[in-house]
Parts: sequence; C-alpha cells; structure tokens
Amino acid sequence: MILVVGDVVDDIGVRPLEPINPRSDTRAEVRMTPGGSAANTAAWLGHLGAPTRFVGKVGADGVGRHGDALANVGVDAQLVADPVLPTATIVLTLDDDADRTMFVDRAANSALTIDDLDESIWDGVDWLHLTGYTFFDPDTLPVAQHLVRAARARGVGISVDPSSTGFLRQCGVEDFLAWTAGADLVVPNMEEARLLAGATGPFVDFDRLAEAYPHVVVTLGAMGAAYVGGDVRAQVTAPRVAVLDTTGAGDAFTAGFLSEWLRTRDPKAALASGSAAAERCITMRGARP
Repeated sequence: MILVVGDVVDDIGVRPLEPINPRSDTRAEVRMTPGGSAANTAAWLGHLGAPTRFVGKVGADGVGRHGDALANVGVDAQLVADPVLPTATIVLTLDDDADRTMFVDRAANSALTIDDLDESIWDGVDWLHLTGYTFFDPDTLPVAQHLVRAARARGVGISVDPSSTGFLRQCGVEDFLAWTAGADLVVPNMEEARLLAGATGPFVDFDRLAEAYPHVVVTLGAMGAAYVGGDVRAQVTAPRVAVLDTTGAGDAFTAGFLSEWLRTRDPKAALASGSAAAERCITMRGARP
C-alpha cells in the first residue's frame, strides 16, 4: 500500500481562445477539475492499479466531492474537513504551448496538522509519497517532518517530489535537503534538479543528487526522463504527441514510475511506465486520469 499525504485542490483552468484584452473581456475556455499534486499522484496510482491511500484536508463541502473523485479511481481517500477554511483553489492559465502559470490559494491544505493523522493511516503501508508543497508551507512543514520520521521508524520507503522551483528557491536548497534527509527516491524536473544539484551552467550533475538520495529520477520534458542510482543509469525518450495541457504531467509520471518501480525495481521499465502515464495526461484537459 502506498500512502500519499498532501494537497488536494479545486483546479480552475483558463485557456484563452483569443489574444488577451487587458482591462476588458477575453473569450476563454474555463473548467474546474479536481487537482492538487499529491491527490493527482494518488489518483494516477489508483488508476494504474497500485493500492493507494490518500490523506488530505478540504473544506466542509469538499469531502464528498473529492472523496468520490479519488474513490472512483480506486483510492482509499481519508479526507479531513476543515470547519472554517474552504478547499484549496488554483487558477491555471494555459499559454499557446499548453504550459501553465498558477495562482494558488492553499486554504484548507495549510490547516493539515499532525492531529489529523490517525495511526490507522499506516495500516498495510510500505511506501510513503510526499510533495514539496507540504514541506514549503510553514504551517504543514511539521506534518511532513513527522511523516518522514514515522515512515523511517516503520521501515517504510519514502519518495519526494520537489514540486516547485519558485518555492524551492524561497525556502532554500539546504533546508529542503535537510527536511527530506532519509528519503529513498527524489523525482524532480530538470529545473528542480538544477537547483538541488547547485548547477550554474548548462550541465546538471545527477550524480551529485545521488549523494543525497539513493535513487534519483529526473523528468526532462520533451527529452524524456533519466534514472540514477548507485552504478545504474537509465533513460527513456519522450513520445511525440500533441500536447493539450501539461497540468499534472509530473504527478502522472511519478505515479507511473512508482507503480512499476515498487513492483519490479526495474529502472528502465519504471521510466517507461512513468512516461506512458505522463503521455496520457498531456493529451487531455485536467490533471487526473
């Protein structure tokens, strides 16, 4: 069983259908879909058949809505309702390249506390996955640190997705490395890997990252993804597909990788599985399967 703890969000995606008219109206396609990096990863894991449990906090109106969305893809969703704060919301604007800019209101996500984590969430769990957002928020950093300690004490494996270059710069790389010390696997994208490795030029030394984490998987966008662990190196290329929306692609990749990696420990097969999940994600609107 994979335990995923972290953000669950209402994504509001905005795709302009014409050049933006400042201070006036612009025709656009606007859709609200379930999101949140951690919840997205859990949803893809469940969709891919991996036994998955998700824990997160939502507004009172979000328990049924988000619980059903996760349950529909096979996830054991254990959502905590905040009596005051609404469910987190992100407004995503999509550009002509289907990439996105995000405006974030963490709302109930920031209210998750250690007291919300019942001991039963660990039942049958042999892997924990966390995203950087839980570490970056000062209100939930104690939760992330508690989960890492609890996983280590139970012999549970840990993976971490750094999630955000902006927040990583704000909090500082050294702090992030200290917070995630003991994690077995890190899954950054290329820019996050550049920051974590302290790269100042075009070359990123993945081996330096492997000094901090036993297993490193870096997503390379259109170039595919690479794995570094011990003496093993593996890489896959990205398929050439028409990109509609990149939202959630990294989460889908992480889920695809984990679902195969935890079953076979085969890096090349796991990279291929992650790439296939990400491919499906970018060819549709929204971040979930």
